Amino acid sequence: MSDLKSQTVSDAVENIIKRAETELPDDVIVALKNATTSEDNPTAKAQLSAILENIKIANSRTIPMCQDTGILVFFVEIGRQVCIDFDLDAAIIQGVRKATLSVPLRPNAVDPLTRKNSGDNTGDGLPDINYSFVDGDAIKITVAPKGAGSENMSALRMLKPTQIDMIKQFIVETVLNSGGMPCPPIVVGVGIGGSFDKSARSAKRALLRDLDHMDEYEQMILDAINSLGIGPMGLGGRTTALAVHVEKAYCHTASLPVAVNIQCWGNRHASVILRAEDD
Repeated sequence: MSDLKSQTVSDAVENIIKRAETELPDDVIVALKNATTSEDNPTAKAQLSAILENIKIANSRTIPMCQDTGILVFFVEIGRQVCIDFDLDAAIIQGVRKATLSVPLRPNAVDPLTRKNSGDNTGDGLPDINYSFVDGDAIKITVAPKGAGSENMSALRMLKPTQIDMIKQFIVETVLNSGGMPCPPIVVGVGIGGSFDKSARSAKRALLRDLDHMDEYEQMILDAINSLGIGPMGLGGRTTALAVHVEKAYCHTASLPVAVNIQCWGNRHASVILRAEDD
């Protein structure tokens, strides 16, 4: 007997997609307001004020804050005490299909070669669902819509183990080369170590952390990025990035993969925790 029902999951997924598309987490809004205060460039201030007004309108009218509603990336933490006797993938996909109509979402999912659009933001490999197991009796589902503007500016490099000193340079150069295209002020997720694919996954997961928690290493990279002067929307200013978050993983002794996943100012994500009593 299942502790959870498929319908409960699909309804919850539809709901968190709507929240992610129409509301930003408080830490992101606070970071944008702080950036407005610290900027003395009138153009930068105007851009940040427009961004905050855009967020306010999206929230009050329950409409997406960006025309690019992205592709849907999910991180699902499954409690080891949870019993599931239905197709969890199918329930999440059903939630995406419902949200595509109800939010609504722009249909962004296409075949990579034919470019045929599925029309409902699903398809082979989409939505991108990542599972992990944790202690407890609940399922936590987090959705992170990822738009193409920032995703296209992301990069991965397989450095040599002797090139640890080049990590910061690679990150800063990636941001410099992207200029205003990813809609700054950005959030920079970095994955160091693991394998080729794990470093990219770590970089994306790093974007989910609260913006106001950075260690000394992350702050050093953030300061270097903000010294570039790219500024809000690439029009100049002190605030090119709001935060840099680094996730590390052990790697092969002969490898040093480093991935940089860039997120625009709309650091969209929302979560839900489901238990049996939520049915």
